[in-house]
Amino acid sequence: MQKVVIIDGCRTPFLRSGTDYMDLLSYQLGGYAIKGLLTKTGLDPELVDKVIMGNVISNIKTPNVAREAALLAGIPSTTPCHTVSQACISANRAIADGCFEIMAGHADIIIAGGVDHTSDTPIQFPRKMRKKLFNAQRLKTLGDNLKFLTSLRFSDFVPERPQVAEFTTNRVMGQDCDIMAARFQVSREEQDEFAVRSHQLAAKAHEAGYLPKEIVEVSLPPKFKPISRDNGIRGDSTLESVSKLRPAFDKKFGTLTAANSSFLTDGAAATLIMSEAKAKELGFMPKAEVVDFVFTGQSLEDELLLGPTYAVSKLLLRQNMELSDIDVIEFHEAFAGQVLSNLKALASDEFARQNLGREKAVGVIDQSKFNLWGGSLSIGHPFGATGARIVTTTANRLQKENGTYGILAACAAGAHGHAMLLKRWIN
Repeated sequence: MQKVVIIDGCRTPFLRSGTDYMDLLSYQLGGYAIKGLLTKTGLDPELVDKVIMGNVISNIKTPNVAREAALLAGIPSTTPCHTVSQACISANRAIADGCFEIMAGHADIIIAGGVDHTSDTPIQFPRKMRKKLFNAQRLKTLGDNLKFLTSLRFSDFVPERPQVAEFTTNRVMGQDCDIMAARFQVSREEQDEFAVRSHQLAAKAHEAGYLPKEIVEVSLPPKFKPISRDNGIRGDSTLESVSKLRPAFDKKFGTLTAANSSFLTDGAAATLIMSEAKAKELGFMPKAEVVDFVFTGQSLEDELLLGPTYAVSKLLLRQNMELSDIDVIEFHEAFAGQVLSNLKALASDEFARQNLGREKAVGVIDQSKFNLWGGSLSIGHPFGATGARIVTTTANRLQKENGTYGILAACAAGAHGHAMLLKRWIN
């Protein structure tokens, strides 16, 4: 099989939903990320074999958002593009699919990433109204139209309120995380401390110039005001300030708040992956090699957000490695309670024996290696794009910190998990 390497990654600034990206469509955000990647790497668009993008909240006008984004970015129409969806690990799935294509020799150069634009979430009429509108396509006479109009009721126009809920259990993810945090005895104070850590580290990473190197500036018409920074990072966060917030999901007993939960975010991210042979041929200097990756599924009832634990355990076993062998660790931060519950599960001998098929715990994660440039709690979480952001950051941290191995992991709706092992590429 051909060896897959990561050349570079690029993303738009991640913005809180309902702010500056409000008037855009998803494909436009995706186009900014892909165009930024092409400019950053200097790659000729004609050389791209495929474009694969992850997406969760699909706009009905652009169901194959990868195609529209690629065309907008200047990728030739002769380059095939497709869109994948696997909740919060959609970009991870896009990158993994690209790796498979390269490993099998079906492609040499692929752009893979993802986009989500929750500001443009499709809002539906109630089902009875949708049925009326669908049947209205057959109306012909004036009488038919009058009959249709008189059948309408005020309740027909009340839209269905969108929510991030698990279809099988009908629970929103925050409710599941509250339950899990209680199960693993993760306190409110621990969650608030982790959230503050995320914001402060992200702010430091921005000021140090680490995160700006991953971002392409976006200028939106008509005023073309440049946007070059994530707008959800609060570097002045303190434990005192966030501890004042009330629970967001379980109002009586819950420990999750708006501060220790990731917020709805708009953004796009893309990575450039190649076969090692093609990268050498074209003179590109890769940042990392993709060593291995896994996807897992867990119980939707009580393990919805434990994907990182199962995936990291499985990946390390496949590679006959220990946590101590890893130099850079990046986890998606859906909620502080989710991250801390996974850290406790990984460090638990009992959980390892009962759930992971191990005699001892996977291990304790060294915080000096963990999410050092902030994470989704502070930077933001556009569902379909986060995976590409984390891959890019892991590769960049490996280079910056002269590490050898980096591991990234994420949970996802549907009780899925993902982990990927990267190795710093040395010329």
